[in-house]
Amino acid sequence: MKSNFLQRAITGIIFVAVLIGCIVGGAVSFGILFAIISALAINEFCNLVNHVEGIQVNKRICILSGIFLFLCFFYFGIDPSQTGIFIPYLALFIYLMVSELYLKKENPLNNWAYAMLSQMYIALPFALLNVLAFHSDETASISQYNAILHYLFYFNWVNDTGAYCTGMLFGKHKLFERISPKKSWEGSIGGSVFCIISSFILAHFFPFMSTGVWIGLALTVVIFGTWGDLTESLLKRRLGIKDSGNILPGHGGMLDRFDSAILAIPAAVVYLYVVSLF
Repeated sequence: MKSNFLQRAITGIIFVAVLIGCIVGGAVSFGILFAIISALAINEFCNLVNHVEGIQVNKRICILSGIFLFLCFFYFGIDPSQTGIFIPYLALFIYLMVSELYLKKENPLNNWAYAMLSQMYIALPFALLNVLAFHSDETASISQYNAILHYLFYFNWVNDTGAYCTGMLFGKHKLFERISPKKSWEGSIGGSVFCIISSFILAHFFPFMSTGVWIGLALTVVIFGTWGDLTESLLKRRLGIKDSGNILPGHGGMLDRFDSAILAIPAAVVYLYVVSLF
């Protein structure tokens, strides 16, 4: 148990350092990192579903499509006039659909469904990170909006850590026992409290958003991050596996590491638009 905790801690520290370093490092390092993460996560997803009897998703095209979608949003963020950048992605999307007519696979309908799910469930949320990274308006600097990208992950980590510690100490009432027996209401509430406290601190030092908007962003990440975690737990439970992969020692795969963020990212984008921040 002690060695596993140490392994998780070391992996977590290195992972966070790389993540923050690439985001701070600028557009190129940010783009390369998350294009790779998106590809790895889609690869894990395709490997998982291809173990289901009768399923043969075209993994290479799904991965390539996910990379293209991220890079399309990335380039569009830099130069919004270049809408033609989305054409290669549309071509890959069409190929995914048409190819099943000729491959004579056992269950083309499920292959379509899982291929599209790889794009909607994984590729699109990562691509939407570019909306946070590059969007700006006349009243705020680009650096302020880039900062939101940091704080989204920050709230996610605070929620995960707070929920884990609080759940270990006080957890008695199961949050969603059918899907994730270890999660408790006490842990979920604890994670929320830590995030709300963090939002007050951020509102004090970074007043480019009001305290209310900071709190709302924190709660958005908490709620949808928890649902994202449960969503991946449902997927793994349905497929009968514990971890999505083993690329991160002590943490499993990329899907395991970003399960909360996968729903928190699009929810945060919607929230920020709704409150007219953008």
